[in-house]
Amino acid sequence: MTDNSFDKPLWFTLPDRGGRGRVLRMAPVLDEILQAHDYPLPVKHVLAEAVTLAALLGSLMKSDTGQLTMQAQAKNGAIELLVADYKNGELRGHAKFDAELAAALGPNASLSQIFGEGYLAITFDRFVPETGENERYQGIVPLEGASLASACEYYFQQSEQIPTRIKLAVRCDANTVASGGLLLQHLPEGEEGRERLHVKLDDPDWEHIAILADSLTYAELLDQELMMEDIVWRLYHEENVRVDSGKPLSRGCRCTKERYQVILQRFSEEERADMRNEAGDIVVDCAFCSRAFAIDGL
Repeated sequence: MTDNSFDKPLWFTLPDRGGRGRVLRMAPVLDEILQAHDYPLPVKHVLAEAVTLAALLGSLMKSDTGQLTMQAQAKNGAIELLVADYKNGELRGHAKFDAELAAALGPNASLSQIFGEGYLAITFDRFVPETGENERYQGIVPLEGASLASACEYYFQQSEQIPTRIKLAVRCDANTVASGGLLLQHLPEGEEGRERLHVKLDDPDWEHIAILADSLTYAELLDQELMMEDIVWRLYHEENVRVDSGKPLSRGCRCTKERYQVILQRFSEEERADMRNEAGDIVVDCAFCSRAFAIDGL
């Protein structure tokens, strides 16, 4: 049976081991996001990873008003800026790159070749109804290691004190793009929301479920003949497992003419005059969806 559950994460918990996880396959939504620009294949591949990571990490948020933003900023590499974010199931992503350096990248370019020197910032924003205020949690880690996934693992270890394992697979060519991902975390004794004084990477329960997760292959993550429920079952059939469906994903650029009007009103008249074209309009290009908005009347 072919798994047609693209763009909808599967949630699972391992209550006897203090584990929680997400399994995800992306194709139509991912392709729609990447088609906004003519990205070279190496850049498209990394952006596909980032969008898939944003979907996995964003699905951890409990509030529908929360937003997860991943931003990689770098120098001396092919990609100067990469952004992917998630809000209530809506995803968007964008990359700014050096075309010449990107064209020189091989199919298995390292993270340092892609980004050069830089950092990855991961930000969780959420609205708290009890206080009526927004809360922001941000962690910044260097763009080091084998992949963006490993940088995210390091973020959770350093900033959130949560042992985390992430596995990603991306199939990307000139015509098609698809991805698969697994995220596994350890929250022993239901300690979500409690202060964690240190990461217990040697916890026997965590070691057990992490080793099983490591047995998952990239081919299995992308194999449409293998249902996502079957992935969880293959890994943890000897465990007490609970599964649930997550929020469906969609491409969700939040650009509107009205939004840009509000932003531009914050600039002085002199600054807005410098922005106008010959027709007297201020044209704003959205980097995420590649649409142009002519803003008049300002």
